[in-house]
Amino acid sequence: MKEKVRCSWAGSDPLYRAYHDEEWGVPQHDSRALWEMLMLEGFQAGLSWITILRKRDAFRKVFHNFDPVKVSRMTERDVERLLQNPEIIRSRAKIEAAIGGAKAYLKMQQEGEDLAQFVWKMAGGKPIINRTGQVPAKTPLSEEMSKALKKRGFKFVGPVIVYAWLQATGVVDDHAPDCFKRKAR
Repeated sequence: MKEKVRCSWAGSDPLYRAYHDEEWGVPQHDSRALWEMLMLEGFQAGLSWITILRKRDAFRKVFHNFDPVKVSRMTERDVERLLQNPEIIRSRAKIEAAIGGAKAYLKMQQEGEDLAQFVWKMAGGKPIINRTGQVPAKTPLSEEMSKALKKRGFKFVGPVIVYAWLQATGVVDDHAPDCFKRKAR
């Protein structure tokens, strides 16, 4: 049986391959799922994505399955507790950014702004297919979206993090030209 050709970053780790094959680059239109991935991308800053994947279940547990209402109610006591938890990334700034991100997400909702509609409208309503074969660290769209998210109160949403988020959630299709996922489209 012929081996599937994947994006080179998927490597040989089974967890990474499953993430590549089943999640990465699949267009996501659920606002809560988009928010969860944005928060995880923020935790990834300065680290490898495989680190986050290996800790994702723990993140989901401590952040109430990324229920923004519950996360928004987390207190300083919760932050202190999470800083002692070796199963997640123990960064005060990132933990506080996730709690603040929940509040920003809910504020958007309260003001009648849906995160999925916001993202997809900025992207032109459909996935952006990168046909160049070159994967940039950021783009004019990620820079614009970063500014818009920061304006709404999100943290750890610089243009590089936002671009990685857009790739992960299928807003941008950056699968390699010879990847079976690109060929499937």
